[in-house]
Amino acid sequence: MGAGTGTSVPGQASSSMPPNPAALREISPVFLCRIGQDTVQDIVTRTMEIFQITRATQLPNGVTQSQAAYQDRFGKLQEHLRQLTLLFRKLRLLYERCVEMTSDLQESPTELVPYVGDEIAPVRVEPCNPAVTQDKQEVLEKVRQKNQEMKVLMDQMRNLLWDINAMLTMRK
Repeated sequence: MGAGTGTSVPGQASSSMPPNPAALREISPVFLCRIGQDTVQDIVTRTMEIFQITRATQLPNGVTQSQAAYQDRFGKLQEHLRQLTLLFRKLRLLYERCVEMTSDLQESPTELVPYVGDEIAPVRVEPCNPAVTQDKQEVLEKVRQKNQEMKVLMDQMRNLLWDINAMLTMRK
């Protein structure tokens, strides 16, 4: 029973990841990457929450803070850090599984770099189905939106780090 619980701990962090390795073999690498993307989003969210809790914590300036409030914040921080550890483990497992599943698709570096003098064979492009073209445009728009959201999150995190560094500098 101990060995069974050790393999299912990362799967318990999210219901989207199946608990047993046999089920992972039937999942496509694209689906694993989508789960990985969601996991990265969860990691960013948890990190933002940790910074917000840290930002809201009053620095010890001679005023005694209630023990209950301190314990509450400390418990929240511990829980977020534990969840963050589990999410990183899950992300690592997803990465290893994707690499394992796509190892035969990896091209060697010599195939990626064209040599001088080698002529590149022209690739014949056939017209696509309009539905496929529309799907591609929708996916590209979603990616642009996600990228914009990620930029906003990164700016917020950068500002939060600046604020924390400024508070630490003022403390000295």
